[in-house]
Amino acid sequence: MPARAMSRTSTGKHRHTIRMTTSTNLMRQRRFLPLFLTQLLNALNDNLYKNAMVLFVVYQVYDSPETETFISGIATAVFVLPFVLFSATSGQLADMRDKAKIIRWIKLAEIIIMSVGAVGLVMAARGVSIETLAIPLLFVALFAMGVHSTFFGPIKYAILPQHLEKDEVLAGTGLVEAGTYVAILVGMMLGGALPIMASTIAVVAIALVGYMICRWVPPAPPQTTETTVDWNPIRASRSLIAFSMGNPELRYSVLAISFFWTIAAILSVQFIPLAKNVLLADKQVAAVMLVAFSAGIAIGSVSINALLKGDISARYSAASVLALGGFLISFYLLCRIWNLTPAADLFTVGEFMVQPLALALLANLVLIAVAGGMFVVPLYAFLTTRVEKHEASRSVAANNFISSVFMVVGAGVAGGLGFLGIPLQEQLLASLILCLFSAQLARRLHALEHQREPEFG
Repeated sequence: MPARAMSRTSTGKHRHTIRMTTSTNLMRQRRFLPLFLTQLLNALNDNLYKNAMVLFVVYQVYDSPETETFISGIATAVFVLPFVLFSATSGQLADMRDKAKIIRWIKLAEIIIMSVGAVGLVMAARGVSIETLAIPLLFVALFAMGVHSTFFGPIKYAILPQHLEKDEVLAGTGLVEAGTYVAILVGMMLGGALPIMASTIAVVAIALVGYMICRWVPPAPPQTTETTVDWNPIRASRSLIAFSMGNPELRYSVLAISFFWTIAAILSVQFIPLAKNVLLADKQVAAVMLVAFSAGIAIGSVSINALLKGDISARYSAASVLALGGFLISFYLLCRIWNLTPAADLFTVGEFMVQPLALALLANLVLIAVAGGMFVVPLYAFLTTRVEKHEASRSVAANNFISSVFMVVGAGVAGGLGFLGIPLQEQLLASLILCLFSAQLARRLHALEHQREPEFG
């Protein structure tokens, strides 16, 4: 082999080795590990609290499919609403203040928020002023956790380039995303499995641990000379929308992602009432369905990255979201023909899993989510690679804002359909039209890939 060829081969192997070991090395570094653990615990607590709250209200407080779907929809909307109100402000803060200091204030607030939520859960569990005080407290804490997540979201992405080397950023981002999915899965499982009193202790304990860990995040001073934050949410949001809509690739990415999360919001609102009233299953089965959905998104994320081999492209996105629609139709048909009756009031997990259609239902649900993950993950890469580096935080904030508006509308529509008495199975079909919109946006985005100049590396 010629010396030059041997040199190229050696260099390629060396780079491959660096990529393979970067993730392992980062997990031992103070410049990354505290942030990784802080984000993991943040996602864990969000999902543990939200699922414990919704499952308890649906299964222990109300006994009406219409009311349960409505409450589930309101819970999703309440959590997402702060992203609509404060995403623009949070994006500015992520660029104009020390991110590590903001994280500490956010995590300190989480302790207070979870304490309020815990009081509401205890009151509801003991039957004390359930509708007049306990449930309002639960929703106040849920809204506050939404505010908490709104301000933490842009920081977790914007801080990585400050603490990591250029060739470590991708590995760091991947680890943060993987940790988030794991935390969502664990939070959902704990929310369904833990007794309500144990959940109240857990959410406060996790908040305390998260605050202690976040204090180890290294300083991350602002990288811009701008210091004035626009605290007017309407004006700041209008500016953010203009920014995101002015870049064609960013516009199509944000809108396609937003339609996807609208579908996810509608489905997540329907899962718990669907499990109870159509599948006649208990709250542990509902939790299993939510876990299966999140696991599917994680699988789809890994699959599309392997398929694209690191290339940031939307070439598979349209086909993925159309596949999602096809799997959604088959899931609907399986729910329609489900006519099994439990021996007691509701199927337990063990009883549910041995039913003839159970595995097909769960497999179908996983496939819906796999297709969703394959659709949305490449689009997220466009948010930070199709803008200048100093605009990356605004790009993420713009996506959070617009996606949240869509999700609030989607959750409201789902809750409204339930309140109007439309059967839960039929509500599943409301997402199909959104799949078509998303596919068209993905096609336009992919078409732009062939027209753009390589302006951003």
